[in-house]
Amino acid sequence: MQLHFGVVFMSDTSPETTQVSSTATTPVGEQVAQPENENNFSERASDVMGQVNKTLEQVDWSQMGKYGKALGIVAIVIVSQVVIKGVIDTINLLPILPGLLELLGVVVLGQWSWQNLTTSEKRNAVFERVQNLRKEYLG
Repeated sequence: MQLHFGVVFMSDTSPETTQVSSTATTPVGEQVAQPENENNFSERASDVMGQVNKTLEQVDWSQMGKYGKALGIVAIVIVSQVVIKGVIDTINLLPILPGLLELLGVVVLGQWSWQNLTTSEKRNAVFERVQNLRKEYLG
């Protein structure tokens, strides 16, 4: 009898005949043949790598300077973001350090504000620096 979704089915075959052996026995000295899937995978992988190498050989790398630099910058930014996230997550695991770093940030912000925003001349100078940066980078 087999139980399937709450319904009992009767089976003519005995459990001994439907059971598949999980171990394969081989005589001593005989080699076990590898499955075809493993061979097919390694052959496909080598074919794909060969095609990739042929394609890379055909690329004119002298024209890739601008794109290569942009791709390199993007890769460096991604890697640095992952490293920064790891460092911040590690710092957050320490019980007292995140609170101290927040306090340090508030102190530095207060000190910068006191030095740069206390008088109208200083505020105008900061505003002009921000406007010059906007013009320089945004056009």
